[in-house]
Amino acid sequence: MFSILTQRSRLCDGVSRREAMKVGGLSALGLSSATLASSLMLPSACRAGILSAPKFGKAKSAILIWLLGGPPQHETWDPKPDAAEDVRGELNVIQTKIPGLIVGELMSKAAEHVDKIAVLRSVVSHDNAHSSSGYQMLTGVQHQPLTAENVVSKRPNLHPNLGAMIRKFMPEKGGLPSSISLPYHIANDGEILWPGQGAGFMGKKFDPWLIRCDPSSPNFKPPSIALPKEMSLGRFDERKQLLAELQSNLSRLNQTAEISPEAIYDEQAIELLTEGKSRDAFRLDKEDNATRDSYGRTRFGQSCLLARRLVESGVKLVQVNWTRLKNAPNNGTWDTHAVHTKSLKDHLLPVADQSYAALLDDLSKRGMLDETLVAWVGEFGHTPKFNANGGRDHWGRCFSVALAGGGINGGVVHGKSDKHAADPIEGKVEPKDITATILHCLGLSPTTEYHDDEGRPLPLSRGRVIDEIL
Repeated sequence: MFSILTQRSRLCDGVSRREAMKVGGLSALGLSSATLASSLMLPSACRAGILSAPKFGKAKSAILIWLLGGPPQHETWDPKPDAAEDVRGELNVIQTKIPGLIVGELMSKAAEHVDKIAVLRSVVSHDNAHSSSGYQMLTGVQHQPLTAENVVSKRPNLHPNLGAMIRKFMPEKGGLPSSISLPYHIANDGEILWPGQGAGFMGKKFDPWLIRCDPSSPNFKPPSIALPKEMSLGRFDERKQLLAELQSNLSRLNQTAEISPEAIYDEQAIELLTEGKSRDAFRLDKEDNATRDSYGRTRFGQSCLLARRLVESGVKLVQVNWTRLKNAPNNGTWDTHAVHTKSLKDHLLPVADQSYAALLDDLSKRGMLDETLVAWVGEFGHTPKFNANGGRDHWGRCFSVALAGGGINGGVVHGKSDKHAADPIEGKVEPKDITATILHCLGLSPTTEYHDDEGRPLPLSRGRVIDEIL
């Protein structure tokens, strides 16, 4: 247990700051103190932007597969077998069940599910830096300036990501927040956290929950499934009572500088400790071995399985972030500046292809895919030609994204790139359009407005819903 403030000065209601800080001592789920406070400050969910027309909102939930470093378009969804070798690379292509739709040879498992997938081959961010192009893909808003590496969250780049939008406008359910990111945050080398991973202008109370975990661990238990060793049930009950007392005076607490609301333990985190239904979502040990094996016993694969269990339990949006693979080139990410092909063959695509295909297959067999949108995304693509180190570099001028389920028309290719997959020829799509489309599928109008921290009305997205794939 830790203590945030040590002075024993009292609050207006007689509760000491020291006692108030103890409420935060459970440190559940690896969450930030800002996130833990969010439920206590959460107002009634605004319904202004919820659509009711039957053609909207077919998706009840969404899973975002975020491939850190950017998956290359050439070896995945937009191969160019007729190009010169310095463009097409060493790998071959495979024909899928959809006539004319080819994918890279290392995508053999995903190829079996292309009838469920809409491929966008002309996505453009105009940005060649991980963190700024990533910000745009996460929020649907261009970073100012473009192509700025190692940037962090600060004005004017504080637009909310999809998870925050969902958390603000869609209700919590079953003791779980409506948006969760796992199993780790997104950062450049040196743990420089990208902007666009939280609520930004909306306020920290709408940050998606970040769960730092390794579901592939044999003894996996998320941090809040069990009480800390030093905490007895009696002490836990005392803290719940203290929390109730603090809640009754929350409006006063929010107005004083002596204690930050972010330091108060999140009521929902307590539910995760005490409510069986909430805890049950994390019980991967309830899955049979065949299911777990189908996803792959990797951190990424088991995170995808955990995402399925979370949406099954009522979470609206789960973002699964690719984490660095140990003892692999390019820090185990998709940022393949060297030995590009070897990295794809030995590490990256075998893991991603298996986990992604298993997720689609599992959702389909359970009758959940029609109501669960699955997005394969990254911050950008890779250069048409290889560099001197046998790698491909950053490329935001044209890359691919794949969407499936949740109202998406499968077996469709939207957009076309040139002969080198370097620039779009038709059907150009920008990140804001992808944001708008995901919101639309979830039943939330992209034009829904929120007020930023200065009271200015802003739409959730200024993008166009991609009707061609719905």
